[in-house]
Amino acid sequence: YPNPFNPFTIINYQLPIDNYVKVKVYNVLGEVVTTLVDRFETAGYKSVTFDGSNFSSGIYFVRMNTSVYSDVKKIILAK
Repeated sequence: YPNPFNPFTIINYQLPIDNYVKVKVYNVLGEVVTTLVDRFETAGYKSVTFDGSNFSSGIYFVRMNTSVYSDVKKIILAK
């Protein structure tokens, strides 16, 4: 949240168990524009901030992957 955002948004997620986590942001072409998280994390509620200052306005996708879960959310950067 917020969504749409300018230029920062907070991505919240929960890990039910300790796990290796990857959170990446993709453009509409499916290209990775940044990696926000790429590490082992303990279980619990987590958040990471995406700074869109250096990116163009538009639609982006945030993908979170663990060994047991994957999810994609659409975010909109409106400058």
